[in-house]
Amino acid sequence: MGKQIVLISCVSQKLGQRAKAKDLYVSTLFKLNLRYAQKLAPDEILILSAKHGLLSLDQEIDPYEQTLKTIPALEVKQWADQVLGQIRAKCSIDETAFIFLAGERYRKYLLPHLKNVQIPLKGLGIGRQLQKLKELIDEY
Repeated sequence: MGKQIVLISCVSQKLGQRAKAKDLYVSTLFKLNLRYAQKLAPDEILILSAKHGLLSLDQEIDPYEQTLKTIPALEVKQWADQVLGQIRAKCSIDETAFIFLAGERYRKYLLPHLKNVQIPLKGLGIGRQLQKLKELIDEY
Protein backbone atom coordinates (compact mmCIF):
# COMPACT_ATOMS: atom_id res chain seq x y z
CA MET A 1 0.00 0.00 0.00
CA GLY A 2 1.06 3.57 -0.52
CA LYS A 3 0.83 6.42 1.94
CA GLN A 4 -1.23 6.68 5.07
CA ILE A 5 -2.85 10.02 5.88
CA VAL A 6 -4.82 10.92 9.01
CA LEU A 7 -7.51 13.59 8.57
CA ILE A 8 -8.63 15.48 11.70
CA SER A 9 -11.53 17.91 11.64
CA CYS A 10 -11.17 21.45 12.93
CA VAL A 11 -13.00 22.51 16.08
CA SER A 12 -14.67 25.71 17.25
CA GLN A 13 -12.37 26.26 20.24
CA LYS A 14 -9.37 28.22 19.00
CA LEU A 15 -6.62 30.47 20.28
CA GLY A 16 -7.30 34.18 19.97
CA GLN A 17 -4.35 34.90 17.66
CA ARG A 18 -2.58 33.59 14.55
CA ALA A 19 -0.83 30.27 15.11
CA LYS A 20 0.22 27.05 13.46
CA ALA A 21 -2.88 24.97 12.74
CA LYS A 22 -1.79 22.22 15.17
CA ASP A 23 -1.68 24.85 17.96
CA LEU A 24 -4.67 26.99 16.93
CA TYR A 25 -7.30 24.37 17.77
CA VAL A 26 -7.40 23.97 21.55
CA SER A 27 -10.30 21.65 22.42
CA THR A 28 -9.64 18.42 24.29
CA LEU A 29 -11.12 16.45 21.38
CA PHE A 30 -8.74 18.01 18.87
CA LYS A 31 -5.73 17.54 21.14
CA LEU A 32 -6.57 13.86 21.73
CA ASN A 33 -7.21 13.31 18.01
CA LEU A 34 -3.81 14.82 17.26
CA ARG A 35 -2.04 12.73 19.92
CA TYR A 36 -3.67 9.55 18.59
CA ALA A 37 -2.82 10.49 14.99
CA GLN A 38 0.81 11.06 15.98
CA LYS A 39 0.91 7.62 17.69
CA LEU A 40 -0.21 6.03 14.41
CA ALA A 41 2.92 7.49 12.75
CA PRO A 42 1.25 8.09 9.36
CA ASP A 43 3.00 9.65 6.38
CA GLU A 44 1.02 12.82 7.00
CA ILE A 45 -1.53 14.34 9.38
CA LEU A 46 -3.82 16.95 7.86
CA ILE A 47 -6.60 19.08 9.27
CA LEU A 48 -9.99 19.40 7.59
CA SER A 49 -10.81 23.09 8.08
CA ALA A 50 -14.29 24.41 7.40
CA LYS A 51 -12.73 27.66 6.17
CA HIS A 52 -9.46 26.60 4.53
CA GLY A 53 -10.14 23.07 3.31
CA LEU A 54 -7.02 21.01 3.92
CA LEU A 55 -4.34 22.34 6.28
CA SER A 56 -0.92 21.03 7.18
CA LEU A 57 -0.13 21.02 10.90
CA ASP A 58 2.49 23.75 10.56
CA GLN A 59 0.47 26.05 8.31
CA GLU A 60 -0.08 29.39 10.05
CA ILE A 61 -3.64 30.70 10.03
CA ASP A 62 -5.72 33.29 11.84
CA PRO A 63 -8.60 32.27 14.12
CA TYR A 64 -11.95 32.05 12.34
CA GLU A 65 -15.58 31.31 13.04
CA GLN A 66 -16.82 28.84 10.44
CA THR A 67 -18.25 25.36 10.70
CA LEU A 68 -19.72 22.85 8.29
CA LYS A 69 -22.53 22.15 10.78
CA THR A 70 -24.53 25.25 9.89
CA ILE A 71 -24.01 25.61 6.14
CA PRO A 72 -26.28 24.13 3.45
CA ALA A 73 -25.45 20.71 1.96
CA LEU A 74 -24.58 22.27 -1.41
CA GLU A 75 -21.86 24.37 0.22
CA VAL A 76 -20.55 21.32 2.10
CA LYS A 77 -20.34 19.50 -1.26
CA GLN A 78 -18.39 22.42 -2.73
CA TRP A 79 -16.08 22.36 0.30
CA ALA A 80 -15.56 18.61 -0.19
CA ASP A 81 -14.73 19.14 -3.88
CA GLN A 82 -12.10 21.71 -2.86
CA VAL A 83 -10.64 19.30 -0.28
CA LEU A 84 -10.55 16.45 -2.80
CA GLY A 85 -8.56 18.66 -5.15
CA GLN A 86 -6.14 19.47 -2.33
CA ILE A 87 -5.81 15.76 -1.44
CA ARG A 88 -5.19 14.82 -5.08
CA ALA A 89 -2.39 17.39 -5.23
CA LYS A 90 -0.70 15.62 -2.30
CA CYS A 91 -1.14 11.94 -3.12
CA SER A 92 -2.73 9.24 -5.24
CA ILE A 93 -6.21 8.72 -3.81
CA ASP A 94 -6.23 5.09 -5.00
CA GLU A 95 -2.95 4.23 -3.29
CA THR A 96 -3.46 6.09 0.00
CA ALA A 97 -5.09 4.85 3.20
CA PHE A 98 -7.11 7.55 4.95
CA ILE A 99 -7.93 7.49 8.65
CA PHE A 100 -10.72 9.93 9.53
CA LEU A 101 -10.79 11.51 12.97
CA ALA A 102 -13.62 13.73 11.84
CA GLY A 103 -17.39 13.92 12.15
CA GLU A 104 -19.97 12.81 9.62
CA ARG A 105 -20.40 16.29 8.12
CA TYR A 106 -16.66 16.44 7.32
CA ARG A 107 -16.59 12.90 5.85
CA LYS A 108 -19.88 12.57 4.02
CA TYR A 109 -18.97 13.93 0.59
CA LEU A 110 -15.33 12.81 0.71
CA LEU A 111 -15.94 9.12 1.42
CA PRO A 112 -17.47 8.19 -1.97
CA HIS A 113 -14.21 9.28 -3.66
CA LEU A 114 -11.80 7.46 -1.36
CA LYS A 115 -11.12 3.72 -1.61
CA ASN A 116 -9.19 2.82 1.54
CA VAL A 117 -10.77 4.44 4.59
CA GLN A 118 -10.86 3.80 8.33
CA ILE A 119 -13.14 5.65 10.76
CA PRO A 120 -12.14 4.47 14.25
CA LEU A 121 -14.60 6.75 16.10
CA LYS A 122 -17.59 6.31 13.77
CA GLY A 123 -20.96 6.57 15.45
CA LEU A 124 -19.60 7.71 18.82
CA GLY A 125 -20.79 10.82 20.63
CA ILE A 126 -18.20 13.35 21.83
CA GLY A 127 -17.93 11.90 25.34
CA ARG A 128 -17.40 8.38 24.04
CA GLN A 129 -14.93 9.65 21.42
CA LEU A 130 -12.83 11.23 24.17
CA GLN A 131 -12.91 7.99 26.16
CA LYS A 132 -12.04 5.85 23.13
CA LEU A 133 -9.18 8.16 22.11
CA LYS A 134 -7.67 7.92 25.60
CA GLU A 135 -7.88 4.11 25.36
CA LEU A 136 -6.31 4.06 21.89
CA ILE A 137 -3.49 6.41 22.96
CA ASP A 138 -2.77 4.22 25.99
CA GLU A 139 -2.56 1.11 23.78
CA TYR A 140 0.45 2.53 21.92
